[in-house]
Amino acid sequence: MNMIAIHADSIRASLGNGLARQVVLHGVSLDIASGQWTSIVGPNGAGKSTLLKVLAGVLPHTGTVSLLGHPIHDLPHRARARQLAWLGQNETSADDLTVWDVAMLGRLPHQTWLAPPSAADHAAVESALRATQAWDWRCRSLGQLSGGERQRVLLARALSVQAQVLLMDEPLANLDPPHQSDWLAVVQALVARGTTVVSVLHEISMALHADRVVVMAKGQVTHHGASADPATHKALVDVFDQRIAIHTIDGQWVALPCTSGGSG
Repeated sequence: MNMIAIHADSIRASLGNGLARQVVLHGVSLDIASGQWTSIVGPNGAGKSTLLKVLAGVLPHTGTVSLLGHPIHDLPHRARARQLAWLGQNETSADDLTVWDVAMLGRLPHQTWLAPPSAADHAAVESALRATQAWDWRCRSLGQLSGGERQRVLLARALSVQAQVLLMDEPLANLDPPHQSDWLAVVQALVARGTTVVSVLHEISMALHADRVVVMAKGQVTHHGASADPATHKALVDVFDQRIAIHTIDGQWVALPCTSGGSG
């Protein structure tokens, strides 16, 4: 039986200010298994990114979130930053920083104040840049890179933390299909080493590579199950109003557009 990496209970969260403030999550409860890859999917406006921010401890909410058995807001900031790495949507970094320096930012939770990077820090950054195929750009500035290249560098920053838990919101943005496949290989290697990965994805076929899938709609979890479970496939078809169908191709589940409904 898998341990629980993240436990969320009765989560409510709102976005906006004043009269425009809107409740986005409505009492969400969820357990994320340790050492597995869980993908969160659902239509636009389902609350996926909001939930991920709550699980990361970066968005105010009611209810409780525990990380590796400890209430997340009771953990000292540096300890939490060592245990949980976060890659958000549309993240930025100073354009004049080199790729190496951006990736080294992920090592800050491991460094003492004003101490130079250690050999372990250098090794972690090199490993992360090589894993994301960004090593050859290490001396280039971030401002010289394309959107997809920047995304790979920001992923390297998250990987360099070497955290037990990695949360990623739309990590495939700006990545072409070959580099999406590279990302998948990175995630699978992380899970093989025991890392817990949680991703919000629009790419349903990619999400079906995960160990488990969380389906969301209207700020609630409508299903949470194994990616190969027929009940998970039905939940996906239903949440997208029968506009997709789940098929198996070469032993892998894929989601295809469907005008007539049903799943195969």
